[in-house]
Amino acid sequence: MISLNAASVLPDDGTAGTLVGRVWLPSAGGPAVVAVRENGVYDLTARFPTMSMLAEEADPVRAIREVPVTRISDLDSILRNTPPDSRDLGKPWLLPPIDLQVLKAAGVTFAVSMLERMIEERALGNPSAAAKIRAEVARLVGDDLSKLKPSSPQAMRLKEVLIEQQAWSQYLEVGIGRDAEVFTKAPVLSSVGTGMDAGLHPKSTWNNPEPEVVLAVSSRGKIVGAALGNDVNLRDFEGRSVLLLSKAKDNNASCAIGLLLRVFDRAFSLDDIRKMDIAMTVTGNDGFILEAHSSMCKISRDPEDLVAQTLEPAHQCPDGFVLFLGTMFAPVKDRDIAGQGFTHKRDDIVTIKSSELGTLVNRMRPSDECEHWTFGLTALMKNLAARRYL
Repeated sequence: MISLNAASVLPDDGTAGTLVGRVWLPSAGGPAVVAVRENGVYDLTARFPTMSMLAEEADPVRAIREVPVTRISDLDSILRNTPPDSRDLGKPWLLPPIDLQVLKAAGVTFAVSMLERMIEERALGNPSAAAKIRAEVARLVGDDLSKLKPSSPQAMRLKEVLIEQQAWSQYLEVGIGRDAEVFTKAPVLSSVGTGMDAGLHPKSTWNNPEPEVVLAVSSRGKIVGAALGNDVNLRDFEGRSVLLLSKAKDNNASCAIGLLLRVFDRAFSLDDIRKMDIAMTVTGNDGFILEAHSSMCKISRDPEDLVAQTLEPAHQCPDGFVLFLGTMFAPVKDRDIAGQGFTHKRDDIVTIKSSELGTLVNRMRPSDECEHWTFGLTALMKNLAARRYL
């Protein structure tokens, strides 16, 4: 069971940054866009019915400061009421901090995770074969490609060598080639927030969390702010075939974003993202603890390049989008059997944290046992119209 409080989940500088999110209001039967400040959580919905509308502002920080607001509650009370096991349906609870934005994700953006994707492909989703293949791949391409820039002359020469040795992989194609892997992670409005259960396909036996930075981007391509995310991944499904990507990535509750969205301002910018460190801890009921770190300074593609490859002339996102930037986390620590690496067990608690963005906490459950997603676009539009916000 997850227990949340503001002191443990806010960024290191507390509410000093420009923090926005969404809260479910039982009295309204729908969500509110909110600002989180030192003395409480404030409703912005009368000015910004959706988070996507806030992201479209020319100066979101100024707009947030100028909006007349109504206090909903203190953050501690809302956080305590967020986990499903302890929720009072008559009181507000926290939602993921995005709504109409398309949920996009970039894959194979770090060298370490790129090598693990190659191993998944060769192991055909079988964890017992991974250790031997991991050694073979490291022999051919090494275990540190962090200095190799995608589409550079050096990367193209490496590609030629690997093709000659029959060691080329589709994961290397997007890892060091010209085009990044960018895919649609999940349907609009389907993500879960901090304190909620995150989902794993019930047939998966080899899977892992993916701690990532998530950028919020306007329809014009302006990067507005950032949050933390867990791009839950099924290694067995995707390892058998990349054509199973939708089953590996898009399951009920398998897209987690939170705690809040931190909007860029004078004290927080994309340069802070570029040098950010992300810590992750997985704690199991079996006593297993996995700790890992991901450093954004080791990303192979700059965040601006990934955003540009997502929103190009062939792709439009009129309500904006959020973009998972990928992870360097490589889950190779054995959990039960030597050589079989890590996989989740029921009720694992995944905690993802950064000094600048706070903490995202989720409990892992089979997707069919997580809260079913029922409040979609039609329900949102009807609710906002009934409240006379549209």
